Amino acid sequence: MSQDDPGDVRDSYHTHDEKIRHEKPTDGDCPCCRVCGLTGERGDRSASPVQDDHRVRTEPDQDSPGHTHEDHSGHEHEAHVDHSGHEAMFKTRFFACLVISLPVLYYSEMLQEWFGYTAISFPGSEFVAPALGAVVFVYGGVPFLQMGAVEVRRREPGMMLLISLAITVAFVYSIAAIVFTIGEPLFWELVTLIVIFLLGHWIEMRSVRRASGALDELAELMPDTAERITEDGDIEEVRVDTLEEDDLVLVRPGANVPADGIVEEGEANVNEAMITGESRPIKKEPGDGVIGGTTNRDGSLRVRVTATGEETTLSGIMRLVEEAQESRSRTQVLADRAAGWLFYAAISVAVVTGVVWTIAVGFGLPVIERVVTVLVIACPHALGLAVPLVVAINTTMAARNGMLIRDRIAMEEARNLDTVVFDKTGTLTKGEQGVVEVTTVDGWDEDETLALMAAVESDSEHMIAEAIREEARARALSVPDARDFEALEGRGVRATVEVEPVATAGVDQTTVRDGETVYVGGPNLLRHLEIEPDATLEAFADEAGERGQGVVYLLRDGAAVGAVALADVIREESFEAIDALHEMDVEVAMLTGDSEDVASAVSEELGIDTYFAEVLPEDKDEKIIELQEQGKLVSMVGDGVNDAPALTRSDVGIAIGSGTDVAVESAAVVLVENDPRDVAHLVRLSRKSYRKMQENLVWAAGYNVFALPLAAGVLAPIGILLSPAVGAVLMSASTVIVAINAQFLRRADISA
Repeated sequence: MSQDDPGDVRDSYHTHDEKIRHEKPTDGDCPCCRVCGLTGERGDRSASPVQDDHRVRTEPDQDSPGHTHEDHSGHEHEAHVDHSGHEAMFKTRFFACLVISLPVLYYSEMLQEWFGYTAISFPGSEFVAPALGAVVFVYGGVPFLQMGAVEVRRREPGMMLLISLAITVAFVYSIAAIVFTIGEPLFWELVTLIVIFLLGHWIEMRSVRRASGALDELAELMPDTAERITEDGDIEEVRVDTLEEDDLVLVRPGANVPADGIVEEGEANVNEAMITGESRPIKKEPGDGVIGGTTNRDGSLRVRVTATGEETTLSGIMRLVEEAQESRSRTQVLADRAAGWLFYAAISVAVVTGVVWTIAVGFGLPVIERVVTVLVIACPHALGLAVPLVVAINTTMAARNGMLIRDRIAMEEARNLDTVVFDKTGTLTKGEQGVVEVTTVDGWDEDETLALMAAVESDSEHMIAEAIREEARARALSVPDARDFEALEGRGVRATVEVEPVATAGVDQTTVRDGETVYVGGPNLLRHLEIEPDATLEAFADEAGERGQGVVYLLRDGAAVGAVALADVIREESFEAIDALHEMDVEVAMLTGDSEDVASAVSEELGIDTYFAEVLPEDKDEKIIELQEQGKLVSMVGDGVNDAPALTRSDVGIAIGSGTDVAVESAAVVLVENDPRDVAHLVRLSRKSYRKMQENLVWAAGYNVFALPLAAGVLAPIGILLSPAVGAVLMSASTVIVAINAQFLRRADISA
């Protein structure tokens, strides 16, 4: 991007390491591109039937006028491909061919005989089926022919080549049947084949489609501009991509830190949850480091820039996400493998049939009919729908149970998961502070203490204040009014209580006098006011500290009279989720940026098998790799930006729906209801769906095992000979059986 380009500064984050990526060879193309006929070379679309819709991302044209932020969708990495065109193409061709096929079916002599009707006759009506059949073959069949050609070039025969063979043989035979009057044309079977396979591919493309906007979402964390402090002390607003190392920037309350740096002046609480996973805001003061993209919650900071652009922590996370995306190898689905085997079987049977019949009766019409019958009925009518139908039902069931499937292959792999790694904050926990315990000195009641603390915290926006107020609301306490609220930065708050709270009956009245100043704060406040807590409160604080919980005190008349312990609240559903996974012999691990004490306490309470504490973003990615190197199939469940590399690197990435957009974009599955039990539901559904796919493949392959020998004429000596038309009927019957069997999946119980 030129220096004068007014485009959004985020472009600098979209194009990191372009040279490296351009030189990096591809390990293999994505399943979607492979199915749709790309050669695997980036930018090579020569074999694709949807060139106009298959947009390969490239660098922006620096000389193009009018470059704006709206153009950013085209600035992604060269490996990123927009797959939406595939789905639209198959959908459009399916509906068009479906409409065109209806007259072909109506004028089919065989269908007229079966259903006992006579088609309307008019001059030229005998050409309706051939003409429209040819249109369907060209418009709906050519994409399969092109994709079949790709399989030939790759020497990887599969579904596309088998489909191409069947529709080509059916079309050529049907034309020959009309021209040379050698038999019954198969136009109705031709159009049915094409329509069903267009439907199957449309369903498959819709299921396999996966957004690739994770890097864009990461880039969105960086602000567009920064406030740079000049040598004269003036403040100027500049674009973030113009910042340099050693620049001094001002970060106001509520603003995002524009680059990595060191605090030179000021104190503030910075929310780093989206980068480090730490659930509580981190106090920053002179000498402390800050990370670009994090949010300054309060206070004003002057930060000396230490890293910009590609050197920032956020850019490092972006590189990890990209590397994880590119590390995925191509996965062959069951139907593709079965189609490959069936292709060789069909060709072999056809050759043997032709040779044997030629030897037996001499070359002629009977031999041609036998070979055509074999090749036509070998086309996997049922096989083409065996997997897509199950996938469609699977996806619907998942959505109804709070799961959005974004990657079909990952969904299939979920059945084999043996390790599920949960992020702690926002996944197993609610990602918010909550009061977990209250204690008081003699003469004070817990409810009285909470009510008074809620009164003092009434005007505070801090998450601890909200936790105390929420607990008071949950207990339906009467909270007194307070005035003269004042935040004591880094220590706590104080306020003047106007009305005395009501003490619980039977407890000594230690009421607060009208207009008395009351304090609420942590250990720093005690030290500042030189107050020592009594033995009860001190023991309470020690025990809370061992569990990784924070403690806040209530101070009155120069003494600490009560305290509350706060912690990131564990979701009630997490207990059931862990138990359900253990019942399925799935090991559970936890990753967190929190301290060892916090991780240990949460892990012990939930019964988690192992945990990793104080884990940085790059370490989360490495932990997943370590588990995978042990031969484990690993799922990562998370909700934050710091989870994105691990989500993408894992075999099955699962994002909590309320998490950041980047977590959702990096995951194969999204849990809409934020319920960790859905992870267990996912594994159960995957196992049941895979079993149903296997059953369908058996039904589809069983048809061929039965029909191919009959088509070849092995029972001809006893008068049983399968014609092309009857073979087509058997093919349709197998398709119906597969469709009905797939519907039984809807009855499956996937509850944990």
